[in-house]
Amino acid sequence: MPAQPSSGPVSVTVGRRPDPVHTVAVYAFDGMAPFELGVVVEVFGLPRPELGSLLTAPWYTVVVCADEPGTPLNAVGGFGLTARHGLDELAAADTVMVVGVPNAFSGEVSPGLVAALRTAHRRGARIVSICSGAFALAAAGLLDGLEATTHWRYAELLQRRHPDVRVNPDVLYVDNGAVLTSAGSAAGIDLCLHLVRRDHGARVANAVARRFVVPPHRDGGQAQFIEAAVKPVADEDDGVARSMQWALDRLARPLTVPLLARTARMSDRSYLRHFTARNGTSPMRWVTTQRIAASLPLLEAGTGTVEEVAAAVGFESAATFRHHFGRTMRTSPTAYRRTFGRGAA
Repeated sequence: MPAQPSSGPVSVTVGRRPDPVHTVAVYAFDGMAPFELGVVVEVFGLPRPELGSLLTAPWYTVVVCADEPGTPLNAVGGFGLTARHGLDELAAADTVMVVGVPNAFSGEVSPGLVAALRTAHRRGARIVSICSGAFALAAAGLLDGLEATTHWRYAELLQRRHPDVRVNPDVLYVDNGAVLTSAGSAAGIDLCLHLVRRDHGARVANAVARRFVVPPHRDGGQAQFIEAAVKPVADEDDGVARSMQWALDRLARPLTVPLLARTARMSDRSYLRHFTARNGTSPMRWVTTQRIAASLPLLEAGTGTVEEVAAAVGFESAATFRHHFGRTMRTSPTAYRRTFGRGAA
């Protein structure tokens, strides 16, 4: 962060320098849908007293920025909002988030936003897009030569308009280090939690996800959600919820569909049907995802080998663990530990 001008005497404390607060700037514009903006503010701007000792660095500060600060902006739904900060603050932030553009099909991107994104990128800021916000990053040239994603509805258009970008329409988000992109609206939650995981570790990200009432990591890509129907949860599905909690309490033990079905007091066939209708995935795939999630804080702690971590969360072998970890997290357990371990920068 740039240094702030002093308005009075400065006191000097001998010892460890406090970690600076990480500023997240999000771009707002006239006619925007409020969901994605709300996601960013909810994840990064909400106070988190429940995290307590889990936090080893200060939580984020969020600033909402617009081309003309103080000018009322209309939001979808018939209400307005006013951004107090301008593009200078956006360009100076540690993480810059573009949650959409006014019209992806027309190609309309604010020239001021493009300039601010380039300035922030040159400074070394982290640049992030949600949904159609990828068009702004592409217009600034920040996605050239990189893999990126956007909402499946816009993927073909983004590829046609920016041929130097390798558009992947089948993933929830893409992390290129300093530049990250996510798919449609809800995938922004996945990417925001991923950023929290990068900055503060899996235990903090899991706690934020729990308060958000969402899974800390979804397995799969956006293609599986395009035509998926949302089904009501019936009273008879209570057994499924009971079996899921039972499994979470016993991840290190062998778990099978017959065991889970017995806990739910259902036949195997009925359990499979109700579980899939409720969760959109099979019981054993869900168990695998929970085991991967449980392995993350163990890998970060760095106190056991990969083989020991695999056994602790219920995988039959380290090879099976590595296979499923790679498919879910798109990296290896060793690489994850190297990046997110407590000794990592």
